[in-house]
Amino acid sequence: MNAMKFLRLTLAMILILSGCTNNAQKSKTIQFNNPLALQRADPHVWKAADGTYYFIATVPEYDRIEIRKSETINGIKEAEPVVVWRKHNEGPMGNHIWAPELHRIDGKWYIYFAAGSAEDKWAIRKYILSNPSEDPTKGEWTEEGEMVSKRNQFTLDATTFEHNGQRYMIWVDRASDKEVNTGLYIAKMTSPTTLDDKQVVISVPEYAWERIGHNVNEAPAVIIRNGKVFVTFSASATDANYAIGLLWADENADLLDPASWTKLPEPVFYTNEELKRFGPGHNSFTVAEDGKTDIMIYHARDYKEIDGEPLYDPNRHTRARVLKWTEDGMPDFGQDLGDNEMAEKEAKKQ
Repeated sequence: MNAMKFLRLTLAMILILSGCTNNAQKSKTIQFNNPLALQRADPHVWKAADGTYYFIATVPEYDRIEIRKSETINGIKEAEPVVVWRKHNEGPMGNHIWAPELHRIDGKWYIYFAAGSAEDKWAIRKYILSNPSEDPTKGEWTEEGEMVSKRNQFTLDATTFEHNGQRYMIWVDRASDKEVNTGLYIAKMTSPTTLDDKQVVISVPEYAWERIGHNVNEAPAVIIRNGKVFVTFSASATDANYAIGLLWADENADLLDPASWTKLPEPVFYTNEELKRFGPGHNSFTVAEDGKTDIMIYHARDYKEIDGEPLYDPNRHTRARVLKWTEDGMPDFGQDLGDNEMAEKEAKKQ
């Protein structure tokens, strides 16, 4: 074989192998085995420093807090729930155990959750558990008491995040004396269990899509990307009208100034009957196993009609989907795409 022929064959093999490699990379799309957890609403996933995923959510009995541990997001589906706390038989924290979130702060685990009292299930307040163990499914959880805020009338769905060296909390409470509603409050945290005195409202239900069934802004979740602090939230009653909205502030803005926040007038993720996705909401954010792909964890039903009060329909299931970003740095929720179609669409661009 002469040198020229050998060179041509070598180049041909390189091109073939390169094409195979590119096709293999394109085929490695992130696929989720949804639903990840049946009858688990208000899901929250925390990815630990070692890559372990911890999953926590509202159970339909509203009587306990469980944590699941997995090496992968899909593994949450088969992970064994570990009950870490149960409601009290009387007094505060005795009913309506809602929306727990798990956070690792200064080397310690905290669970922020909402609860009514055994005697009045609608006396909803924010409470805190802590655990110094390395693994939140092990060790002892201590009741840290109530996370007291100034208004403190009907307060729930607390989430926390750190930004520019300061820890903040966003939560839900009555936001008006003129009507029954809930809005989003924000404050700096002076410790993992206390709030600073300055507490301001950054969103109230003002648009028609936020006021169906109930006048509600709730379930805040934070993701900081592309020079902005984004907050998703859920609105309206927890039936097929439930939907996710979006507000954001510049990363260098004063987050305690309501004027710093911009809110979209339309929802970004809502019922899609063709995809059998009804009432999606109360999401959280995590990162895929690759350490870079943003993932949205949320709940939804797969049917529309509900008999009775939707709050007591148990079939809100936890789901996961890739969150993409537009060229101008805004989140793309893929309203018209199924959960796994988001990743497939992105793979075809590559």
